[in-house]
Amino acid sequence: MLLGVIADDFTGASDIALMLARGGLHVVQHIGVPTTADDLPAADAVVVSLKSRTCPPDEAVRMSLATLAQLQAAGARQFFFKYCSTFDSTDAGNIGPVAEALQAALGAKPVPFCPAFPSNGRTIYRGHLFVGDQLLSDSPMKDHPLTPMRDASLVRLLQRQVRGKVGLIPFEVVAQGAVAIEAAFLKAAADGTTLLVVDALNDQHLTEIGRACAKLPLITGGSGIAIGLPENFRRAGAIRSADAASRWRPPQGHRAILAGSCSAATRAQIEIARAAGLAVRRIDPLEFTDPAAMATELAEWARPKLGGEPVLIYSSAEPGEVRAAQARLGVDVAGARIERCLAETARLLVAAGVAQMLVAGGETSGAVVEAVGIKNLAIGPEIDPGVPWMGSERPARLALALKSGNFGSPDFFLKAWQKL
Repeated sequence: MLLGVIADDFTGASDIALMLARGGLHVVQHIGVPTTADDLPAADAVVVSLKSRTCPPDEAVRMSLATLAQLQAAGARQFFFKYCSTFDSTDAGNIGPVAEALQAALGAKPVPFCPAFPSNGRTIYRGHLFVGDQLLSDSPMKDHPLTPMRDASLVRLLQRQVRGKVGLIPFEVVAQGAVAIEAAFLKAAADGTTLLVVDALNDQHLTEIGRACAKLPLITGGSGIAIGLPENFRRAGAIRSADAASRWRPPQGHRAILAGSCSAATRAQIEIARAAGLAVRRIDPLEFTDPAAMATELAEWARPKLGGEPVLIYSSAEPGEVRAAQARLGVDVAGARIERCLAETARLLVAAGVAQMLVAGGETSGAVVEAVGIKNLAIGPEIDPGVPWMGSERPARLALALKSGNFGSPDFFLKAWQKL
């Protein structure tokens, strides 16, 4: 294994898996903390999907360190901590605590932080994260139900989460290329600043940052910085296998969409799918108390509609509606009720013959994949930047697309099937 990736959610894991596969690595996505190194598939890069983005920080650290230990035992040469391109976290973590724990375990100095993903409008300038033309703090992410992002300064935000000193590798250095970036890394570490936010405005910057990371044991960021990593291994003569995406053949069967994300992008995608005539059903956590019973009702609603256009079941709602539900039920109860319902619905739909499924939202994707019992996913064709189709052979032959809530074009729910 050349690269071991620890991803803090399932959609982010598929995002970076796609990026590495595009660079020529043979990549497999593994679900959950591996018990032993033998649990991990043979591949150039293994991306381990954790559900650690919004759990308590100590639990996120425990899962990440346990995963690191098995990736080390499997022989990985370099490690990557993958988080969202909008740096989804709170002042308590989990990005900072997990990164520092991995840093300590690997003795890594310095550690770069670069969530930039220009293809999806995420750029970093002067340490501030932009979503399109807006500062992160002005974007719809300010209303995220679990990790509202109210500060666009990654240096300031990360410093509140960590004990070590946070610094910045500014645009002027990045623009000079890999040699200058690597020198800045080493100088900052020598001065005691070992956690470094890195500016990036385009893919060329990410390529140069990736090259500068060739000798670092630990890299952190979004999937964008992975653009430059495969070439490091290629220059070292270490890449042995080719991407298997072109050989992947999707299973045939019914189609379904499950959406738990409340992002503006996903809500727009739902409205376009509704306008196109897809059968849709919305669920509201205030309108049921038994997730299993609700899932049974949803599956019964969907069964006679399977076989034609995809059915769409969603819990996505406007920020005001989300806050009202959280006020009535509590944040944890509202979220868990929806997750359990959609996860059980997915299991019932697969049993009813659904073989091609889109899932929107990181937490929802994690719950669905765990409910279906999948352990490994092969990387298939790209639908939109950061979102591939993936394939599972066990326990069921299934094509899955796990979409981050903010990702995808407005017609994503309609066009994705053409890739199959």
